[in-house]
Amino acid sequence: MVINKTLKSALVGTLAGATLLFGALSSAAEFNLRAVANSNENDEDYDGLVVFKDFVEAHSNGRIAVELFIGTQLCANGTECMQALEDGSVDVFISTASGVGNMFPYVQVLDLPYLLRDDRVAETVLAGDFTRELRKSILEDSDDRVRLMTIGNTGGWRNFANTKRTIQTPKDIEGLKIRTVVSDLPQELVKSLGASPTPIPWPELFTSFQTGVVEGSKNGITDIMSMKFPEAGLKYITLDGHAYMSAYWFMNNENFLDMPEDMRRVIVDGFSALQQATFASPKRKSIKAYQEFSAAGGEVYVPTPEQKDAFKQAAEPVYTWFKGNVKDGQKWFDLLAQEASKAEQAIEASYARDLK
Repeated sequence: MVINKTLKSALVGTLAGATLLFGALSSAAEFNLRAVANSNENDEDYDGLVVFKDFVEAHSNGRIAVELFIGTQLCANGTECMQALEDGSVDVFISTASGVGNMFPYVQVLDLPYLLRDDRVAETVLAGDFTRELRKSILEDSDDRVRLMTIGNTGGWRNFANTKRTIQTPKDIEGLKIRTVVSDLPQELVKSLGASPTPIPWPELFTSFQTGVVEGSKNGITDIMSMKFPEAGLKYITLDGHAYMSAYWFMNNENFLDMPEDMRRVIVDGFSALQQATFASPKRKSIKAYQEFSAAGGEVYVPTPEQKDAFKQAAEPVYTWFKGNVKDGQKWFDLLAQEASKAEQAIEASYARDLK
């Protein structure tokens, strides 16, 4: 008992010292950044922010301090957080396309199905000029207030999962009630495959599977397992990889440009490290998630290249919808398709060198 008290006293002293040290470092910093993620500490977004904070504070020699706000401490949703980012009360914010699509509709281009073949292609595209072109448009459309810093990943790939049967071809998904968010593009995808899009709030999805209100969804495996959906009857996953789960990382542009160039370089490098962390995190977490899914009686199906091509052909009406309904839709579709093709060619060329 005496030992426990001693340890407790030491721990309290250590934590108090760490708190005072952090406060001293923050007050001593020339630049203090407030970074927000409306998620939790089990999320890839948090993993990325931890890497970003460590990198920036270390490589700036304490000139920059980063304070993390996880959840809804500073703002409750994407709209509120983007407003806070614009007015400078938040410095860094992460969102999916659905969170900022009302402000910048063309960011939905990364939700278009089957344009990015795999992780290598997606990561090559998102680390290159495609992201820079998006940055230019977002700066222009926000009157130079919102700066896209990088695009990472937040959960791997969206795949079709359901409670009824194995999906091997587009025909197998016909007639199923598939949960979507309240957004046109994912609903158009589900309709193009002959299924019924059914918008359901995320917290209600478990019960909706149990009662048959919906029979399927389009989610990443870590989300499926964190919500224990197999217990609600979700038993079949098809790894069609129709969408890379992109995460847009924004920064207040004025606060970024107010820094000297050497500190801006540290910030840019910090976001590069963050991007790499979010690329890696879902890969690691999905290993355990798929093991748990199989242990719960789940079945995972991997489509053949021919079957995946059939899904892409069936989804072509979504491309038509995007080009006709989203500002500069044709431009962004063509740019993503071109950058994906370049990435595929570069990867194929590397095979020619690496396989010999």
